[in-house]
Amino acid sequence: MNLQRRASLLLSALLVAMGAGLTTSAVAQAQPEFRLRWGHYLPDGPFVQLEKEFARKIEERSKGRVKIDMTFSGGLGKGSELLLLAGRGAIDMTSTPPGYNPDQLRYWRAFQIPFLFKSPTHAIEVLGKVVEEFPIYRQEIDKMGVMWLFQQPLGEFYLTGPSPDCAMVDKLRGKKIRSFGADIPRAHAAVGAVGVSVDATAIYEALQHNNIDYSFINAGNIQTLRLVEVAKNNCGPVMAFTGHNVTIGKRTWAKLPPDIQKIFLDQSQATQKEYLSWVGQFEAAAVRDIKSKGGVFHEIPAAELKKWKAALPDLLGDWEKATAAATGDAETPRKVAARWKILTAD
Repeated sequence: MNLQRRASLLLSALLVAMGAGLTTSAVAQAQPEFRLRWGHYLPDGPFVQLEKEFARKIEERSKGRVKIDMTFSGGLGKGSELLLLAGRGAIDMTSTPPGYNPDQLRYWRAFQIPFLFKSPTHAIEVLGKVVEEFPIYRQEIDKMGVMWLFQQPLGEFYLTGPSPDCAMVDKLRGKKIRSFGADIPRAHAAVGAVGVSVDATAIYEALQHNNIDYSFINAGNIQTLRLVEVAKNNCGPVMAFTGHNVTIGKRTWAKLPPDIQKIFLDQSQATQKEYLSWVGQFEAAAVRDIKSKGGVFHEIPAAELKKWKAALPDLLGDWEKATAAATGDAETPRKVAARWKILTAD
């Protein structure tokens, strides 16, 4: 082999090696600096689209330094476990309703007291005010080892089952209704119904096998969970309250540099605003979709809702007493309850 031929082969080999090195370097650079695991209690679907957008925008705004992997349907833990897992650092982020951890989130769980709010927007407006006015809300979240980012509002709740009798309060006596949290079971018991704890992802099967007579969830989730396949009748709307909190573990938060933390905070505020304009449109579209698949909606007469409200115990007053007894602090729950009464007055 002549010298010119040998030199040509050596140059080719060198270029190949350099190309491989550059490719390896590019791959290494493409790897995210922070890969976060987000555990969600709900299934994937249109109802969680804004949260998926939140994750995508964090990745985009961080220029790929952050990658968020979302796992739905309790794949990383049960609904009641996810917040604890995030606090311990077993996962990085989570979406969970405060009613799933009522003993730890005594102040937050008040956002799911039935019949207090006029609409989902009203519920989020109250939340925004009291979280800023009373440090106890962030302190309570802090004790769980997580940091609050934003709240997903829920559409108004409906009773969903095979019978249209759910439109009449007296017909609910003895019926088994999907329930959760500390106060919603009491609202069901007030009209003689039996609250049955059922995770959102288990509602379909519970209706299918007659383990419950009625589901209790918002239209967006009725659509996502395909409940129309096992129950055509939807009675309501019954009531509105807030949905689930999106939080990030404090251990994870401490690992993020200030510029990434700022992106999270900015995007959280933006997504919270998007949710307020989104919820009404999305829920109306969900109702239309359910109807197109054979679902029927029965409005509960105002007189029936009034009868239901009249049967309720003083849930906010009971919350104040229970919180004072559990925390040993009577003044803070008294002030919070007084503010709530002003913000939720008719």
